[in-house]
Amino acid sequence: MTELLSPKPTGSVVTAPLAGGDTTSDAAREALRRARDHLLGLQDDAGWWKGDLATNVTMDAEDLLLRQFLGIRTAEQTAESARWIRSQQRPDGSWATFHGGPGDLSTTIEAYLALRLAGDAPEAPHMATAAAFVRDHGGLVASRVFTRFWLALFGQWPWSRLPAVPPELVLLPPWMPFNVYDFACWARQTIVPLSIVRALRPVRDLGFTVDELRTADAPPRPPRLLTRPGVLHRLDRLAAGYERIARGPLRRNALRRAAEWIVARQEADGSWGGIQPPWVYSLMALHLLGYPLNHPVLRSGLAGLERFTVRQPSPDGPMRWLEACQSPVWDTALAVTALSDAGLPAGHPALARAGIWLLSEEIRVRGDWAVRRPHVPAGGWAFEFDNDGYADTDDTAEVIMALRRTNLPADAAVLRATRWLLGMQCRDGGWAAFDADNTRKVLGDLPFCDFGEVIDPPSADVTAHIVEALAAENFADTVPVRRGVAWLLRAQEPDGSWFGRWGANHVYGTGAVVPALVAAGLRPGHPAIRRAVDWLLAHQNPDGGWGEDLRSYRDPAWVGCGESTASQTAWALLALHAAGHGPGEAATRGVRWLVDTQRPDGGWDEPQYTGTGFPGDFYINYGLYRLVFPISALGRILDARATGLDAEALA
Repeated sequence: MTELLSPKPTGSVVTAPLAGGDTTSDAAREALRRARDHLLGLQDDAGWWKGDLATNVTMDAEDLLLRQFLGIRTAEQTAESARWIRSQQRPDGSWATFHGGPGDLSTTIEAYLALRLAGDAPEAPHMATAAAFVRDHGGLVASRVFTRFWLALFGQWPWSRLPAVPPELVLLPPWMPFNVYDFACWARQTIVPLSIVRALRPVRDLGFTVDELRTADAPPRPPRLLTRPGVLHRLDRLAAGYERIARGPLRRNALRRAAEWIVARQEADGSWGGIQPPWVYSLMALHLLGYPLNHPVLRSGLAGLERFTVRQPSPDGPMRWLEACQSPVWDTALAVTALSDAGLPAGHPALARAGIWLLSEEIRVRGDWAVRRPHVPAGGWAFEFDNDGYADTDDTAEVIMALRRTNLPADAAVLRATRWLLGMQCRDGGWAAFDADNTRKVLGDLPFCDFGEVIDPPSADVTAHIVEALAAENFADTVPVRRGVAWLLRAQEPDGSWFGRWGANHVYGTGAVVPALVAAGLRPGHPAIRRAVDWLLAHQNPDGGWGEDLRSYRDPAWVGCGESTASQTAWALLALHAAGHGPGEAATRGVRWLVDTQRPDGGWDEPQYTGTGFPGDFYINYGLYRLVFPISALGRILDARATGLDAEALA
């Protein structure tokens, strides 16, 4: 493993000052111009920006398995997806959940299933090495619950050996423990359709078996009884016993109510929540309940998948892969802010078109968030093109700040969004992404919740973006913002950084919080800011950039360590700039790294994943992160140098 891929001890970077500050600034201005022009060229005529959003091959494998289940898989789709899946295989036969990451057992099993569907023989070298990896890592019995659900759908795993997910959950009122609104929005949208599938226990033909992936290992022993996981395991077994005898009006009513719940939440683009997991399970669940493929709900759902499909050429023929979700609102807000930081005036046509489009995306209807906040008026924005049911606070904060970079009359929309954000503050003073006070941690110990975060507690990065947006709207001295600042100060890690929930990882969290605290009135000399700056300086790479490998979510040795990337370097620079260190040596070295690694077209290469879906489990490569954040960082630092600000003047 190279030096940059290995964790390094804190404070190990010692380098001489970079000479030639004026030359660096001249080169940075030229880099900023190229990047700005490149970003302008990517804007859609309708006003929005959207980068491709890459995750891992489970999206593509499950797409083929869904089509096999519904009987609509075509040879062309299969061949194109198989080419993509093969292209992502690691030398040891496995598939990872992020670029450069270790092989993942469940991802490898699902990729293997998809390639078997495509006709790849088990004896083929790439399949034999994949099967060997699976066996060496525990076989099917060691895979996550979702993977075993897919196996059960095709008779490769017994339904009786899967955790219970009773559809009666949908009947529980919101005040009862374990009701569906205790789960995060992405989890509840998945659990409700999954409960239908689990209750009906279908088995469809796969055309082959996967005995070559099995081992002689026994299932893991249940957790000890006198522990919370142990108690929940026994409750799961009781629920499984009920599942075997569930009949009559209660079960029929639960299935009906679950179906109604699902249909009511389908988005205009045919998706559910604009994300893959509830989408595929909802299609299967409704089909199992008798909805034909030509029913408007299913027809819209299947058609919508095409919009999430990316096709690209390869030497072996065209490949197709699916985005797990799409980020046009998020990307557009960040692009507007970046271009403004780069010097575009508020009346520039590109900013005007983007602002008009953002205003057209405002959400004026109530979603699931209203269950916990029934008296809060609707407002704000979501992540997707068509995701009105699930506005989120993070996008809303970024859109507010972006709209203020335009000269559009946006006061009414911003007021509604600000009022909504204030109403979504959690009891502890922080903000979560989609819901308020969605913090019942016991849900994570349920046997069917072994993958990804299933609750939506407040996070430092989201809270920071909201504090920054509210401060920009002159709320810095209000009680909600002061409580948000107090929450952020409590959340600071002992080493001076902040955990990043939705981006990788402590570099993202720290890059978000420092500008927010300064915007809310903390001086750069505040101890929390100084400790954050010290942490960033200690974790700068020898090449001048910053990077943090996603393994930091599970292994503390990786915190703040990894190959330099454009987006993570920009996050660090944004924090240093906010703290008054933009003209300093560390920022100069970071700027030089961006200048030296820029492509001729103005962009940056970034195969590394710097976005986070579920910490430790699911990661995202945002196609525009490598462009919008460097533009903002370069623009702000160059502007600070032009005005002569320095750390001592701000301290």
